Amino acid sequence: MQFEVLTDVGRKRTVNEDSAAVYTLTEGILLAVIADGMGGHRGGDHASSTAIKVIGKQFMELDSTAFEAEEHWAEWLQNAVVHVNKLLYNQAEENEELKGMGTTLDAAIIWGQSCLVSHIGDSRVYTISEEGVHQVTRDHSYVNVLLESGEITEEEAAIHPKRNWIMKALGSEKTVDPDFYSMKLNERTYLLLCTDGLSNKVNQQRMKEIVLSEATLREKTKELVDLANEMGGEDNISVILINSTGAEVNNL
Repeated sequence: MQFEVLTDVGRKRTVNEDSAAVYTLTEGILLAVIADGMGGHRGGDHASSTAIKVIGKQFMELDSTAFEAEEHWAEWLQNAVVHVNKLLYNQAEENEELKGMGTTLDAAIIWGQSCLVSHIGDSRVYTISEEGVHQVTRDHSYVNVLLESGEITEEEAAIHPKRNWIMKALGSEKTVDPDFYSMKLNERTYLLLCTDGLSNKVNQQRMKEIVLSEATLREKTKELVDLANEMGGEDNISVILINSTGAEVNNL
């Protein structure tokens, strides 16, 4: 399994409030995590980087031989997310400079041909193959609520003045209830995790063209980020691209 991680401040921001990382255990088990922080420069950066580091540290300390079934991984991931949410919430309550902070979070655990995704916010997970691009996650955003109810069109959503309002974030409330998705993987599909700095700028057709090109994985990742910058780069841009994944998706 191969992967590339790239995060970029973009063309308009001075601080990168995104964080992204991939952790691997010796058994070949992989955890990919991406986060887009909010709540001011210090708060947003702190929220996203803390979420990534804390979950990554817990993952690297695991004895994965005790995890034989999907429900074991789902329980661990749920507990890890709840732990980080409580940590961030308490830090914001105790530190005036961090009040109002929060972060999106997408975490994907891959073992064998299985993948489990935990999702909070409006960062996204896609599968990309010759069959097309599939958005695995559902945005927890105000605009997506309007879109799903039929009150606005996709064209209107793209320019809506409140398109950056998210309805659920890690650390902003005392409790959190992430979405979970389960997938079976194959070798002909890529898994793409990204913040909205990419998804707001690069359409699915261009994603597919870049990811399925003959370029190296690193070149594809850089081309996605470069294109988002060329399209304006108003936000931070982060991408994790993993090969040999993707297929049947079930919302748990």
